[in-house]
Amino acid sequence: MAPIRGRARGGGGSRGQGGSRGSSRGGRGGRGGRGGGKGASAGRDARSGIRTRGGQYRKFDSQRVKDIESKSDGESADEVDDDVDQSDGGQDEASDEDDEEIPAPSAKAYSTLLASFKPISNGDERTSKRRKLESDVSAGSNVEHGGTELPEGSEAEPGLEVDEESVAENDLAELDESGGHALEGDDEHDAADDLDENASMLDPFELHFADPDDNELPSRLRDAQAGKRRVELKRVSHDGTLSISLPESAPAIITQVDRHTSVADVSLKQKLVDPSRKHIGKFDDIQRVMSPHLFEYRDLLISNRTPSNAGSLRSLACLHALNHVLKGRDIVLKNTARLARSEGEEVPELRDQGFTRPKVLILTETRQMAAKYADCIVDLFAPEQQENKQRFKDTFDEVVIPRPNMAEDYTELFGGNNDNNFLTALKFTRKTLKYFSAFYSSDIILASPLGLRRIIENPDRRKRDHDFLSSIELCIVDQADAMHMQNWDNVSLVFSHLNLQPTDLHGCDISRVRHAYLDGTAKHFRQTVLFSACTTPQMLHLYNSLANIAGKARLTTTYAGAITSLADLGIKQTFSRFSSPSPLQDPDIRFKYFTTAVLPSLLRLTGTMVFIPSYFDFLRIRNFFATSDLTSNIAFGAIHDYSDVSSQRRARSHFMNGRHSVLLYTQRAHHFFRLRLKGVERVVFYGVPDSEIFYRELVEGMEEGEGEKKGVRVLFGKWDGLALERIVGSKRVGRLIGGKGDVFEFL
Repeated sequence: MAPIRGRARGGGGSRGQGGSRGSSRGGRGGRGGRGGGKGASAGRDARSGIRTRGGQYRKFDSQRVKDIESKSDGESADEVDDDVDQSDGGQDEASDEDDEEIPAPSAKAYSTLLASFKPISNGDERTSKRRKLESDVSAGSNVEHGGTELPEGSEAEPGLEVDEESVAENDLAELDESGGHALEGDDEHDAADDLDENASMLDPFELHFADPDDNELPSRLRDAQAGKRRVELKRVSHDGTLSISLPESAPAIITQVDRHTSVADVSLKQKLVDPSRKHIGKFDDIQRVMSPHLFEYRDLLISNRTPSNAGSLRSLACLHALNHVLKGRDIVLKNTARLARSEGEEVPELRDQGFTRPKVLILTETRQMAAKYADCIVDLFAPEQQENKQRFKDTFDEVVIPRPNMAEDYTELFGGNNDNNFLTALKFTRKTLKYFSAFYSSDIILASPLGLRRIIENPDRRKRDHDFLSSIELCIVDQADAMHMQNWDNVSLVFSHLNLQPTDLHGCDISRVRHAYLDGTAKHFRQTVLFSACTTPQMLHLYNSLANIAGKARLTTTYAGAITSLADLGIKQTFSRFSSPSPLQDPDIRFKYFTTAVLPSLLRLTGTMVFIPSYFDFLRIRNFFATSDLTSNIAFGAIHDYSDVSSQRRARSHFMNGRHSVLLYTQRAHHFFRLRLKGVERVVFYGVPDSEIFYRELVEGMEEGEGEKKGVRVLFGKWDGLALERIVGSKRVGRLIGGKGDVFEFL
């Protein structure tokens, strides 16, 4: 699996190749991206050379091989072929979507003009429905003409799966005459969906969005803007702690966090009650923990996501998203009907919507995960009709081939359709779910961070757009750890464009826009939900920047430590601490410590693998090995983020046969390829890996041996606390970070 994998729609890059490191598409530091990117390929060789004082460029080799008597290179390469992930590293032909869109018929303008001259009907007279333009189809069938044509001169960007309707300005024609957002005629208010209206006074949606308490709202808003919060801690299980952060003016909730045991304890739309009981029913442990905070619109950071509990997290998040969309839609429909019956009479101010219709944003790293979210939404919404369903399945869903020799988290992430360059939307009516709907007439947006970035930062200014993110009220981020491995800058860019003032009104009725959107405080009402297998400093920074007036909650796990599961191997694991006064100085101090205190002891040894988490640190170390007099006699190779399959085979073969004494191996290379390296007698971790799974896999893959030829050494500073906790355990991390001594050994 290459780090810049994907099916480039319309001529993008293939797996294993992508844009240059200077590109703004995907990849750590803006490199390539799996969906392909512009610029020269950064694939095979990172730049190999230095600039001399005289201004001349001196080129050097990125690896050094020593000649020994061994098997031929071809025979050695064959021995390691079986472990190379050829299915992900090879090239795949781009699959072009040739779905022809048939424009939807337009209403007769002349009939509409005549109707406008008719007098307003009496209140007792029932308002006629708007004529439905699409032909009815049977429940669950696929409608092939669900899209409209793009405006003249507007084309979808190659390599990005964006529906043709997504940027069409003629979507404004779908807005109803009342000024509300586009709602179909069969969206009329259904009394059967309102059996839960008696509980509206206690409904979190009413309290947070529709009708907040005017007495509490100003104080909560001031506390959120000023960062005045108090923290409440609660032990939620034998291995987890819930940290709840609330505005100082908010009441205590610590005694209420365990009250949800099933969907019956949640305020749901009546339409969702039966499907939710069928597909969710009673909550499991993690659902009981997150349910009260999720449905009360607090921000959430769940950092113990695993392939086994991902389904529980996903189903509850989809239920909450649907519940939010349907309740907001019903309020808009009620108020629209109320205005229609007013007959010119004065009515109270109705503030029930944002600038644009999309209210929910679901970010996933792969198309396959987006397809799982769509399937979960279908199960809970139970639509009678699904438009463009087959097209969606062909574009997003693929059969996941079991791979027993791969870790479960790898199969979940890279199995099926692992393209990470996509952007689509879903639209709901009372009985219909429409895939590939136009953004400005949609309710839920399904996207990857890279897919959104390519719209937000489109080189063509006419195609740039982020107004459809201006009224997002619920943002769900799944697979956040995978987004961190790809390029967290994409996520940061998306969040920086949420709830901004739109550049165009897009036909909205300003008289019905909530005050929070008009005064620029909508981000304090938005709920953000993060699901991740681990917590990184970048995720924690995002979580700390959230300022929701309802508060936020973070679930932390008590780690036993990866070293405990390796005790039976009898491998000496040494952790060396260096002093680092600030994060900005940490890279320089780490490099100096490695080259002066660690590297000299490795000069006479063979079979040493140096694991480097950061690609920028890798370039620095690789250049040092190539140019320093200290390492002039060391034969070394490298497998990095952009190594193609042939380069991997060559480096692995030379390392296994002893022609390379040292192998430089990056964290993202292991994330995408999961190579099982042979000939490893010693592992030096230049930095602490983000995942304890990586640490365990690399240590378990070492060759059997004794003495100084077998061992693990880990370099760490006090800024590595989050990752170090997952390796050594929650009980030991404090002693390693702040205890006496700089060297700690475990067996």
